[in-house]
Amino acid sequence: MTTTNLGSKVRSKRRARRMTQAELARRMGISASYLNLIEHNQRPLTATLLIKLAQEFSLELSEFAADEDQRLAAHMLEAFADPVFEEHGLNSAEVRELANSSPAIARAVLTLYEQFQRARESLVELAEVSYATQEGHAEGAMNLRGEVLPSEEVNEYIQHHMNYFGELEQRAEQLWVAAKLKRGARFAGMAEWLERQGIGVLLSIDEQRIVRRYDRDLRRINLSEALPPSSRNFQLATQIALICHHDLLEQLSEDDPILTSTNSRTLARLVLANYFAGAVLMPYASFHQTAVTQRYDIELLANRFGTSFEQVCHRLTTLRRAGAEGVPFHMLRVDIAGNISKRFSGSGIQFARFSGACPRWNVFRAFQTPGLIRVQTSIMPAGDPNKFFCVARTVAHGRGGYGAPRATLAVGLGCPIDRAPELVYADGVDLQDEEGMLAVGVTCRLCERRDCEQRVLPSLRQPLQLREDVRGVSMYTDPEG
Repeated sequence: MTTTNLGSKVRSKRRARRMTQAELARRMGISASYLNLIEHNQRPLTATLLIKLAQEFSLELSEFAADEDQRLAAHMLEAFADPVFEEHGLNSAEVRELANSSPAIARAVLTLYEQFQRARESLVELAEVSYATQEGHAEGAMNLRGEVLPSEEVNEYIQHHMNYFGELEQRAEQLWVAAKLKRGARFAGMAEWLERQGIGVLLSIDEQRIVRRYDRDLRRINLSEALPPSSRNFQLATQIALICHHDLLEQLSEDDPILTSTNSRTLARLVLANYFAGAVLMPYASFHQTAVTQRYDIELLANRFGTSFEQVCHRLTTLRRAGAEGVPFHMLRVDIAGNISKRFSGSGIQFARFSGACPRWNVFRAFQTPGLIRVQTSIMPAGDPNKFFCVARTVAHGRGGYGAPRATLAVGLGCPIDRAPELVYADGVDLQDEEGMLAVGVTCRLCERRDCEQRVLPSLRQPLQLREDVRGVSMYTDPEG
């Protein structure tokens, strides 16, 4: 991280708490003039002072981390890639400078752009509804308030915490001891423990449309018998979190400013309950040790812990405990239409926030070979890191039984390429061969590659030059330029 980034962060944190430079300098044991130089990027922020700042503001050191600045800059670049800004001649250096020197202003601009985008989408939907009304097909009114989607806020919340919640890990470990859980008999162990708490567990084939229900009056958990064992275990552990650890879930969700609405906080509690379930089914210490020993073989881990492919992938992204970190992974889950329903970046890769992702990513190609694991080495146009090793596979969601509806999704898991040798999937792959790496991007508007046959929009970084007499691999590139 550069000194510029740190200086602006110190100034931002101090102003947020309405402290003067003199007051903060006194608490840190330095002169006000020296603090002024730090805030204006004229003096370095030493490790000792950084720790003092974290203690003074009750912050995690991760809040000063570079990846948060990189994500902010990436989101700003994506927003300014909108054609509405084309005539202003903005370049990436200017956008990054704004994000680095004035992060509060950058976030405000992002909020304004998000509101603009939602208003624009609402106008399109309103036009469609108006047309449908004229044709006699309108069925109801439309919500045009342009609210922030709770899922987006929760995604940001998980990313901000780097998908690691130590208190939930501790509660999961306590349950293993209290319920005397054993691998291979966790459902029975959890059910017996709940019985001792006065809560019954009932399996019912009648609950086909509802996979889990808790009757507060009867103090009884109903689970659908149509669920596969891995999902049944997961749902029971999730309900334990919601019943027995609601205080912690509420504390974690209510105290975070990222979550601005009731729906966002409710969704966050459900996501945190799922996190707890993953920690129960795959206890941190044993799961981490097995993952390292077996070189992150996802299917082997799923068999060992009685979980699904997707559950293992998600758990691998949470291995962030100090002193026992796993490989830093990113994870992506998409449907066949390209909708992203789950995303997290622990590897440093940037995801599109306002537009569609690059179709050349491995996770989208997994639909071409259902059920098989695809391996990909890829290189991004820029960034650090910009080379990644990824695996992807399709997974099926649904309940058991003939004729039950099922959804096919694809899950992608990746890491920086320098960590790939730790994965069994990298055996036999030439990780040094840049020519063999597939060139990918974040999204079309931010990618300057001129030879992509899947480009659907012109690049923000190159002027649009359409020619009638020459056609390259894409309409939006000049093959002779």
